[in-house]
Amino acid sequence: MKEESRKANYGLGEMVSNFFSLVYTKIFWKKARLIRLPVRIRGKKAIDFGKGFTTGYSCRIEINGNIDKKKLIIGYNCIIGDYAHIVANDSVTIGNNVLLASRVFITDSNHGMYKGLNPSRPEEEPNRRPICYAPVAIGDNVWIGENVSIMPGVKIGNGCIIGANSVVTKQIPDNCIAAGIPARIIKKYDYEKSAWIR
Repeated sequence: MKEESRKANYGLGEMVSNFFSLVYTKIFWKKARLIRLPVRIRGKKAIDFGKGFTTGYSCRIEINGNIDKKKLIIGYNCIIGDYAHIVANDSVTIGNNVLLASRVFITDSNHGMYKGLNPSRPEEEPNRRPICYAPVAIGDNVWIGENVSIMPGVKIGNGCIIGANSVVTKQIPDNCIAAGIPARIIKKYDYEKSAWIR
């Protein structure tokens, strides 16, 4: 497989749009590399992000309730693709050098409880069910493919790859490739062989 140049070939319209996004970034997101407009942020005070943070177009970040503590922590050099949607009502942590493709959905919240004692009942209106939380943690050097959903309570280890269109409902250990609905481990990196193995 040959390597290609990573140089972007922006058209005039996109260059103008990126210029306005860069001005917005330097005024309101000083540590970030580029926050592309439009962007929708609810609860910015509860976000902590590292140097080099970059978003694609039309990202949506929601943080509800008390915003006196940091609920969304993003490491350095994290890149989030277009139309990503992150809900961090309790605790979402994204590590360093993480790359999220477009249309990735990450949430630490759910309308209702569906296991254990006193679960939510089908006749209850979903919007009136209690909001339940479980922290989400994504390690360093993780690549999350297009249209992935990461559900409450999930921990993804360092060096992982999550295949496009996957729904992650359980922990993924370090250095694994996972894919599917629900996502399951399909390969793991073997340091002795310097290869991804089944």
